Amino acid sequence: MTNNYAEQNSPDYLWTAETVYRSDLFKGRVALVSGGGSGIGRATALLFARLGAKVVICGRTAEKLELVAEFIRGKNCPVLAIPTNVREPEQIEALFQRIHAEFGGLDMLVNNAGGQFPQAAIDFPVKGWNAVINNNLNGTWYMMQRAAQYWRDQQRPGSIVNITVVTERGMPGVAHTVAARSGVIGLTRTVAVEWAPLGIRVNCLAPGLTATEGLEVYPPEAAKEFPRANPLKRPGTPMEIAEACIYLAGPSGSFITGEVLTVDGGGKLWGELWTAGRPDYYNF
Repeated sequence: MTNNYAEQNSPDYLWTAETVYRSDLFKGRVALVSGGGSGIGRATALLFARLGAKVVICGRTAEKLELVAEFIRGKNCPVLAIPTNVREPEQIEALFQRIHAEFGGLDMLVNNAGGQFPQAAIDFPVKGWNAVINNNLNGTWYMMQRAAQYWRDQQRPGSIVNITVVTERGMPGVAHTVAARSGVIGLTRTVAVEWAPLGIRVNCLAPGLTATEGLEVYPPEAAKEFPRANPLKRPGTPMEIAEACIYLAGPSGSFITGEVLTVDGGGKLWGELWTAGRPDYYNF
Protein backbone atom coordinates (compact mmCIF):
# COMPACT_ATOMS: atom_id res chain seq x y z
CA MET A 1 0.00 0.00 0.00
CA THR A 2 1.27 3.48 -0.80
CA ASN A 3 2.58 5.71 1.97
CA ASN A 4 -0.02 8.37 1.22
CA TYR A 5 -2.91 5.89 1.28
CA ALA A 6 -4.98 7.94 3.75
CA GLU A 7 -4.43 11.15 1.80
CA GLN A 8 -5.45 9.59 -1.52
CA ASN A 9 -8.74 8.46 0.01
CA SER A 10 -9.61 11.74 1.71
CA PRO A 11 -12.46 13.81 0.22
CA ASP A 12 -10.28 16.92 0.21
CA TYR A 13 -7.62 15.20 -1.90
CA LEU A 14 -10.17 13.63 -4.25
CA TRP A 15 -11.87 16.98 -4.76
CA THR A 16 -8.69 18.79 -5.72
CA ALA A 17 -6.72 16.04 -7.50
CA GLU A 18 -5.98 16.77 -11.13
CA THR A 19 -8.51 15.39 -13.60
CA VAL A 20 -8.56 15.25 -17.39
CA TYR A 21 -12.27 16.11 -17.53
CA ARG A 22 -13.86 19.53 -17.83
CA SER A 23 -15.78 20.84 -14.84
CA ASP A 24 -19.19 21.06 -16.57
CA LEU A 25 -19.07 17.68 -18.32
CA PHE A 26 -22.18 16.35 -16.55
CA LYS A 27 -24.10 19.59 -16.01
CA GLY A 28 -27.80 18.76 -15.82
CA ARG A 29 -27.14 15.01 -15.57
CA VAL A 30 -27.92 12.66 -12.67
CA ALA A 31 -25.56 9.89 -11.54
CA LEU A 32 -26.29 7.09 -9.05
CA VAL A 33 -23.36 5.38 -7.35
CA SER A 34 -23.97 2.37 -5.11
CA GLY A 35 -21.50 1.75 -2.33
CA GLY A 36 -20.85 5.49 -2.45
CA GLY A 37 -19.84 5.87 1.18
CA SER A 38 -16.25 4.64 0.86
CA GLY A 39 -13.44 3.56 -1.43
CA ILE A 40 -13.95 3.53 -5.17
CA GLY A 41 -17.62 4.46 -4.83
CA ARG A 42 -16.82 7.58 -2.81
CA ALA A 43 -14.10 8.64 -5.25
CA THR A 44 -16.43 8.16 -8.21
CA ALA A 45 -19.30 10.04 -6.58
CA LEU A 46 -17.03 12.97 -5.74
CA LEU A 47 -15.70 13.11 -9.29
CA PHE A 48 -19.23 13.08 -10.73
CA ALA A 49 -20.09 15.98 -8.42
CA ARG A 50 -16.93 17.90 -9.41
CA LEU A 51 -17.96 17.52 -13.05
CA GLY A 52 -21.38 19.06 -12.51
CA ALA A 53 -23.64 16.04 -11.99
CA LYS A 54 -26.41 15.73 -9.48
CA VAL A 55 -25.23 12.78 -7.45
CA VAL A 56 -27.11 10.05 -5.62
CA ILE A 57 -25.17 7.73 -3.35
CA CYS A 58 -26.61 4.63 -1.75
CA GLY A 59 -25.30 1.91 0.54
CA ARG A 60 -26.11 0.08 3.74
CA THR A 61 -24.34 2.40 6.20
CA ALA A 62 -26.14 5.71 6.59
CA GLU A 63 -23.31 7.32 8.54
CA LYS A 64 -20.75 6.75 5.77
CA LEU A 65 -23.13 8.05 3.13
CA GLU A 66 -23.93 11.16 5.11
CA LEU A 67 -20.25 12.06 5.57
CA VAL A 68 -19.75 12.00 1.81
CA ALA A 69 -23.00 13.86 1.17
CA GLU A 70 -22.13 16.53 3.74
CA PHE A 71 -18.81 17.13 2.00
CA ILE A 72 -20.49 17.47 -1.41
CA ARG A 73 -23.12 19.83 -0.02
CA GLY A 74 -20.29 21.91 1.39
CA LYS A 75 -19.14 22.42 -2.20
CA ASN A 76 -22.63 23.69 -3.12
CA CYS A 77 -23.36 20.63 -5.24
CA PRO A 78 -26.66 18.70 -5.24
CA VAL A 79 -26.57 15.27 -3.64
CA LEU A 80 -28.89 12.66 -2.18
CA ALA A 81 -27.70 10.04 0.31
CA ILE A 82 -30.20 7.17 0.46
CA PRO A 83 -29.48 4.12 2.66
CA THR A 84 -30.27 1.08 0.50
CA ASN A 85 -29.56 -2.63 0.65
CA VAL A 86 -29.17 -3.63 -3.00
CA ARG A 87 -30.04 -7.22 -2.10
CA GLU A 88 -33.62 -6.06 -1.45
CA PRO A 89 -35.57 -5.20 -4.63
CA GLU A 90 -38.22 -3.29 -2.69
CA GLN A 91 -35.54 -0.97 -1.31
CA ILE A 92 -34.22 -0.42 -4.82
CA GLU A 93 -37.73 0.45 -5.98
CA ALA A 94 -38.00 3.06 -3.21
CA LEU A 95 -34.57 4.40 -4.21
CA PHE A 96 -35.60 4.94 -7.83
CA GLN A 97 -38.90 6.52 -6.86
CA ARG A 98 -37.10 9.04 -4.67
CA ILE A 99 -34.51 9.83 -7.35
CA HIS A 100 -37.30 10.55 -9.82
CA ALA A 101 -39.25 12.64 -7.32
CA GLU A 102 -36.30 14.79 -6.21
CA PHE A 103 -34.02 14.93 -9.25
CA GLY A 104 -36.50 14.25 -12.04
CA GLY A 105 -34.55 11.48 -13.71
CA LEU A 106 -31.41 9.39 -13.94
CA ASP A 107 -28.70 9.25 -16.59
CA MET A 108 -25.89 7.05 -15.25
CA LEU A 109 -25.62 4.16 -12.81
CA VAL A 110 -22.39 2.90 -11.29
CA ASN A 111 -22.82 -0.45 -9.53
CA ASN A 112 -20.03 -0.44 -6.98
CA ALA A 113 -21.73 -1.97 -3.94
CA GLY A 114 -20.38 -5.33 -2.87
CA GLY A 115 -17.74 -7.02 -0.81
CA GLN A 116 -16.08 -10.27 0.12
CA PHE A 117 -13.94 -11.95 2.75
CA PRO A 118 -10.74 -13.90 2.07
CA GLN A 119 -10.95 -17.61 2.75
CA ALA A 120 -9.96 -20.88 1.09
CA ALA A 121 -12.82 -21.90 -1.18
CA ILE A 122 -12.90 -25.43 0.22
CA ASP A 123 -13.94 -23.96 3.59
CA PHE A 124 -16.65 -21.51 2.45
CA PRO A 125 -19.75 -21.84 4.63
CA VAL A 126 -23.04 -21.85 2.76
CA LYS A 127 -24.09 -18.62 4.46
CA GLY A 128 -20.85 -16.86 3.49
CA TRP A 129 -21.07 -18.01 -0.13
CA ASN A 130 -24.68 -16.87 -0.42
CA ALA A 131 -23.93 -13.49 1.16
CA VAL A 132 -21.24 -12.70 -1.41
CA ILE A 133 -23.32 -13.94 -4.35
CA ASN A 134 -26.31 -11.94 -3.15
CA ASN A 135 -24.25 -8.78 -2.73
CA ASN A 136 -22.07 -8.91 -5.80
CA LEU A 137 -24.24 -10.67 -8.37
CA ASN A 138 -27.88 -10.47 -7.37
CA GLY A 139 -27.69 -6.93 -5.99
CA THR A 140 -25.91 -5.70 -9.10
CA TRP A 141 -28.50 -7.37 -11.31
CA TYR A 142 -31.45 -5.88 -9.41
CA MET A 143 -29.96 -2.42 -9.87
CA MET A 144 -29.19 -2.99 -13.56
CA GLN A 145 -32.65 -4.28 -14.32
CA ARG A 146 -34.46 -1.52 -12.43
CA ALA A 147 -32.39 1.17 -14.16
CA ALA A 148 -33.12 -0.33 -17.57
CA GLN A 149 -36.84 -0.52 -16.80
CA TYR A 150 -36.79 3.09 -15.68
CA TRP A 151 -35.09 4.29 -18.86
CA ARG A 152 -37.38 2.18 -21.03
CA ASP A 153 -40.48 3.58 -19.34
CA GLN A 154 -39.15 7.15 -19.49
CA GLN A 155 -38.04 6.65 -23.12
CA ARG A 156 -34.59 8.01 -22.41
CA PRO A 157 -31.09 6.58 -22.86
CA GLY A 158 -28.83 5.51 -20.00
CA SER A 159 -25.39 4.22 -19.12
CA ILE A 160 -24.42 1.51 -16.62
CA VAL A 161 -20.93 0.76 -15.33
CA ASN A 162 -20.51 -2.35 -13.19
CA ILE A 163 -17.43 -2.49 -10.96
CA THR A 164 -16.11 -6.05 -11.09
CA VAL A 165 -12.70 -7.70 -10.57
CA VAL A 166 -10.05 -9.07 -12.90
CA THR A 167 -11.26 -12.62 -13.50
CA GLU A 168 -8.98 -13.93 -16.26
CA ARG A 169 -6.35 -15.40 -13.94
CA GLY A 170 -8.55 -16.00 -10.93
CA MET A 171 -8.02 -14.59 -7.45
CA PRO A 172 -7.10 -17.34 -4.96
CA GLY A 173 -8.86 -16.70 -1.64
CA VAL A 174 -11.97 -14.99 -3.00
CA ALA A 175 -13.46 -17.58 -5.34
CA HIS A 176 -16.97 -16.50 -4.31
CA THR A 177 -16.51 -12.95 -5.59
CA VAL A 178 -14.80 -14.17 -8.77
CA ALA A 179 -17.87 -16.33 -9.42
CA ALA A 180 -20.22 -13.44 -8.74
CA ARG A 181 -18.29 -10.86 -10.76
CA SER A 182 -17.89 -13.30 -13.65
CA GLY A 183 -21.67 -13.56 -13.64
CA VAL A 184 -21.93 -9.79 -13.82
CA ILE A 185 -19.54 -9.72 -16.78
CA GLY A 186 -21.64 -12.35 -18.56
CA LEU A 187 -24.81 -10.38 -17.83
CA THR A 188 -23.20 -7.20 -19.11
CA ARG A 189 -22.22 -8.74 -22.43
CA THR A 190 -25.69 -10.16 -22.93
CA VAL A 191 -27.88 -7.22 -21.95
CA ALA A 192 -25.61 -4.80 -23.81
CA VAL A 193 -27.09 -6.38 -26.94
CA GLU A 194 -30.63 -6.71 -25.60
CA TRP A 195 -30.75 -3.13 -24.37
CA ALA A 196 -28.96 -1.42 -27.26
CA PRO A 197 -32.29 -0.70 -29.02
CA LEU A 198 -33.30 1.24 -25.89
CA GLY A 199 -30.19 3.43 -26.05
CA ILE A 200 -28.76 1.83 -22.92
CA ARG A 201 -25.03 1.12 -22.76
CA VAL A 202 -23.69 -1.42 -20.24
CA ASN A 203 -20.01 -1.91 -19.43
CA CYS A 204 -17.76 -3.28 -16.70
CA LEU A 205 -14.74 -1.74 -15.04
CA ALA A 206 -12.32 -4.28 -13.54
CA PRO A 207 -9.89 -2.63 -11.12
CA GLY A 208 -6.82 -4.44 -9.92
CA LEU A 209 -5.29 -3.91 -6.51
CA THR A 210 -6.50 -0.48 -5.36
CA ALA A 211 -5.44 1.40 -2.23
CA THR A 212 -8.75 1.87 -0.43
CA GLU A 213 -10.20 0.79 2.90
CA GLY A 214 -11.20 -2.47 1.18
CA LEU A 215 -7.64 -3.77 1.57
CA GLU A 216 -8.02 -3.74 5.34
CA VAL A 217 -10.00 -7.01 5.27
CA TYR A 218 -6.97 -8.94 4.03
CA PRO A 219 -4.48 -10.55 6.43
CA PRO A 220 -0.85 -9.38 6.79
CA GLU A 221 0.44 -12.42 4.91
CA ALA A 222 -1.63 -11.29 1.92
CA ALA A 223 -0.56 -7.65 2.22
CA LYS A 224 3.11 -8.54 1.97
CA GLU A 225 2.38 -10.10 -1.42
CA PHE A 226 0.64 -7.02 -2.82
CA PRO A 227 3.76 -5.45 -4.42
CA ARG A 228 3.86 -8.49 -6.72
CA ALA A 229 0.33 -7.87 -7.95
CA ASN A 230 1.36 -6.01 -11.10
CA PRO A 231 4.48 -4.93 -13.02
CA LEU A 232 4.09 -1.33 -11.84
CA LYS A 233 4.58 -2.68 -8.30
CA ARG A 234 2.02 -0.41 -6.69
CA PRO A 235 -1.70 -0.33 -6.06
CA GLY A 236 -3.96 1.89 -8.11
CA THR A 237 -5.44 4.99 -6.54
CA PRO A 238 -9.16 5.63 -6.08
CA MET A 239 -8.86 8.62 -8.43
CA GLU A 240 -7.36 6.48 -11.18
CA ILE A 241 -10.29 4.08 -10.96
CA ALA A 242 -12.85 6.91 -10.76
CA GLU A 243 -11.49 8.55 -13.91
CA ALA A 244 -11.75 5.26 -15.78
CA CYS A 245 -15.33 4.93 -14.58
CA ILE A 246 -16.15 8.41 -15.87
CA TYR A 247 -14.61 7.46 -19.22
CA LEU A 248 -17.04 4.55 -19.62
CA ALA A 249 -20.10 6.29 -18.16
CA GLY A 250 -19.81 9.58 -20.02
CA PRO A 251 -19.74 10.78 -23.62
CA SER A 252 -16.18 9.52 -24.06
CA GLY A 253 -17.64 6.00 -23.94
CA SER A 254 -20.57 6.67 -26.25
CA PHE A 255 -19.51 3.97 -28.73
CA ILE A 256 -18.55 1.39 -26.09
CA THR A 257 -20.95 -1.23 -24.79
CA GLY A 258 -20.65 -4.80 -23.54
CA GLU A 259 -16.97 -4.36 -22.73
CA VAL A 260 -14.71 -4.88 -19.70
CA LEU A 261 -12.14 -2.14 -19.11
CA THR A 262 -9.29 -3.56 -17.01
CA VAL A 263 -7.40 -1.03 -14.88
CA ASP A 264 -4.85 -3.12 -13.00
CA GLY A 265 -1.36 -1.84 -13.79
CA GLY A 266 -0.80 -4.81 -16.07
CA GLY A 267 -1.58 -7.29 -13.32
CA LYS A 268 -3.46 -9.75 -15.51
CA LEU A 269 -0.40 -9.95 -17.79
CA TRP A 270 2.21 -10.27 -15.08
CA GLY A 271 1.49 -10.47 -11.39
CA GLU A 272 0.17 -12.50 -8.49
CA LEU A 273 -2.61 -11.63 -6.07
CA TRP A 274 -2.91 -14.00 -3.11
CA THR A 275 -5.79 -12.52 -1.14
CA ALA A 276 -5.44 -15.00 1.73
CA GLY A 277 -1.66 -15.27 1.59
CA ARG A 278 0.55 -17.49 -0.56
CA PRO A 279 0.35 -21.19 0.38
CA ASP A 280 3.68 -22.84 1.16
CA TYR A 281 3.14 -25.15 -1.79
CA TYR A 282 3.67 -22.18 -4.16
CA ASN A 283 6.87 -20.90 -2.54
CA PHE A 284 9.75 -21.77 -4.83
